[in-house]
Formats: sequence, C-alpha cells, structure tokens
Amino acid sequence: MSRARRFLLLSCGLIGTAASAQMTETSSFARPEPEIPIIWLAPPPTDIAIEDQRLPVLTLVLPPPPNPNAVALPPAARALLEQAMSKGSAESFAAVEKLARETYPNGGAQIDALTAENAANIAEKKAAEARAKADALAAASFLDNWKGEVEVGGSLQTGNTHNIAVYGSLKLTREGLRWRNALTARADFQKTDGTTTTDRDSIAYQPQYKFDERLYLYGLGQFEHDRFTGYDQRYTAGTGLGYRLLPGPKIQVDLEGGPAVRQTRFIDGGHRTDFAGRGSLNIAWKPNPNIQFTQNTQVYFETGNNNIVSTTALDTKLFGPLKARLSYNITYERETTDAAKNLDTTSRASLVYSF
Repeated sequence: MSRARRFLLLSCGLIGTAASAQMTETSSFARPEPEIPIIWLAPPPTDIAIEDQRLPVLTLVLPPPPNPNAVALPPAARALLEQAMSKGSAESFAAVEKLARETYPNGGAQIDALTAENAANIAEKKAAEARAKADALAAASFLDNWKGEVEVGGSLQTGNTHNIAVYGSLKLTREGLRWRNALTARADFQKTDGTTTTDRDSIAYQPQYKFDERLYLYGLGQFEHDRFTGYDQRYTAGTGLGYRLLPGPKIQVDLEGGPAVRQTRFIDGGHRTDFAGRGSLNIAWKPNPNIQFTQNTQVYFETGNNNIVSTTALDTKLFGPLKARLSYNITYERETTDAAKNLDTTSRASLVYSF
C-alpha cells in the first residue's frame, strides 16, 4: 500500500495515520480496496510525495479565526448610524461615522458594512433621480421648462437738467435632454433736455446641442442697434464649440469660440459684411443662496473692426423671486463715427424678477 494512502494531512501541521482497508477473502476472488480521499487543509509538506496521482484531492479554505478584540456596536450607536443613513445625506452620515469610529474603534467592521450600505443607497437614489429627470426632459415639449428673469431700471432728473433714462432686459433659458436654448433682449434709452443721448437695443438667440454635460455645439443669431456708435442695424450669425470648465452647483464657467458673419448697416446709409471670430466667457458664482455674481463677456475680431461687450453684475435676494442688481457694463467699438467715443461704460442699479 502506498505511503499517500496511509496518511491524512491536516492544516495544523499534524499528520495522523489513516486507517487502511484490508482486503478480505470472502470467495474465490478479492474485492478491490476502496480509495481514501486526501483532504488538504493547507499546502502539503514538500517532503512527502504522492505516488498515486489518481486519488481525488479536496481543498478546503477556512476563514481566519475571529478577532478577540472585535465587539458588536451598542444598539444606541447603530441606531444613530441608521438614522443618519435614512436622511440620504453623505455629509450627515460621514459626521456620525467619524464619531462612531472614534468612540468604538473595535466596531470598525460593522461600521464599514453600514458605510458601504449608505454609499450604495445614495448612488441608487442619484441614479433614480437622473433617470426620472431624463424621462421628464425627453417627454417635455419645446414650450415646457422655460425659466427666465426680467430686469427693470430707470432714473428721472428734473430742475436745471431734465433727464430720463429707462433700461430693461429679458432673459429666457430652457434646459432639455440634449438641447439648451437661451434668448436675451436688452433696451437702453436716455434723453437729456429733450435730446436723445442713448439709444441701444439688442436681441440674441443661442441654441446649444449638448454632447455631454460639458461639451456643446452652439449656434447664434443676433441683432443690434446703437445709434450713437454709428450703426442702425447689425446682424450676426455664427456657430462654434462651447465647454463648461466648471460645472459645479455653486460656480459655472463656460468658454465659447467659433466663426461668425456680421452684416452692418450704418447710420449714413452704407453697409458692410465681414467675417469675424467670436469668443465669449460666462461666469456664474453663487457663494450662498442670497448672493450671485455674474460676468458675461463677448469679443468679436473683424477685418475692419473689433467689438467687446462685458457686463459684471452682483445680485442680492430681497424676498421671494425679487432681487436687487448692481451692474457695470463696458462697450468697446474700434470703428465709430467721428463724434462718438470708442468706449462706453454704464453703471446701474435695477430690480430683477425671476420666474
């Protein structure tokens, strides 16, 4: 009988002698001896050779012995973790988790299990919300989901000088599953002692096709009128790529660039069509729910003219949908009439209604 049939090897390193089955003569022929399986609980010693490779081998993997220092979390500590988990906030759970680990360091395994469960619940909730939002946007019509704001400002001066100024703007945006749409319109009018000193209007529409959450393709159609800069009508059509550099909930930064075609009809009756390069930078920063800072800048580079329009604004929430706005606008036009200056600046205070 082989040596491998006579021993059973154990993981603790002990080698016990296995009982061997003896052949007995019950008739004129001998029955074959049954094979005894070898159970390896650990790698076999290298100094013992197994001669018969036909024997079945069964490998068992035993778990490590329990940690003698491991203790169950007290019911009160587990209840606090489960209560924090029910809120669905990663920040709230993290605070309770940190306290539990400091107070019960030996309960780390159970805290790890609850932490993993909480992370899975939050991920599942976010995925469900994203699916619901995508389904709602896909089912909405073009007239749905529009948001906007109306800005109104003005001044009246009487006495030695009679001055009246009116300013208004409208902004509409719509966020779709793949499309984002933006419509803006502005009107600025001022008259001093019966003479018009400011007459500026603009309207622009920009559709955007979103490749993902950051990269998008945009189109642009824009009309402008600025009597004192020297043009009666200016039309702009353009396209290009935009990228959201910072997509966070508190701060968003969009950078755009692309070609454009501009047709200008001047006050004196002349007209001109130019190809231009367009770039824009849009920043929206909301440090808290009551304050918002915005910066919008557009730059056009043409063969015979360069144009820059920049508006910086600070919004403060008053009550409900009503906000107060302080803004500073810069308009630069390299090519103007002889009587007009290249740079105009406007500071204003206005009220904004959001809807």
